Amino acid sequence: MAFPELELYRQQFENIRQQAQEVTAGLNEARFNWRPAPSAWSIEECLAHLTMVGQWEILAIEKAIERGRERRITGRGPFEYGAIDRFIVDQTEPPARNTLPASERFVPLHGQPVTAVLPTFLHVQDQLTLQLERAEGLDLRRVKVATPISRFLRMSLGMMFAQVAAHERRHLAQARRVHQKLPPPS
Repeated sequence: MAFPELELYRQQFENIRQQAQEVTAGLNEARFNWRPAPSAWSIEECLAHLTMVGQWEILAIEKAIERGRERRITGRGPFEYGAIDRFIVDQTEPPARNTLPASERFVPLHGQPVTAVLPTFLHVQDQLTLQLERAEGLDLRRVKVATPISRFLRMSLGMMFAQVAAHERRHLAQARRVHQKLPPPS
């Protein structure tokens, strides 16, 4: 990728892919779906949530890229981002400082099999990498993307990629904490 920023995001999504495979390696369905507390999420719920949000974000990113291409909003970078974009990404990065409940539309079903959740999550990572390739040459600051946070909030394309990666790191850290608490296999 010609844009160093996009290459950085590609590396982050590849790292996230590896972390997801590591945190799920060798887990049976019971351990994948084990909750450390009744109201806490399992590893399955962390990855399923990221998949649900990621699928929504991919569609929003695709639409923004299409609009950016149609309007010829190109740029070379490096890009400077606004305070709101930077604040959102900073607040999303782990460790979680302020936690908010997931929007109802992004609350995953509990009890899904690892053989369904993990491949779908990995597919989302592939789709995000594809969108990075499609974003090449666009002005990552001026192309705006709808967010799942609010229908009124739009982020720059570059910061949207950063926010997606930060959100994924946040929930993978949560999944690793669950993994550390797993009872010994029976």
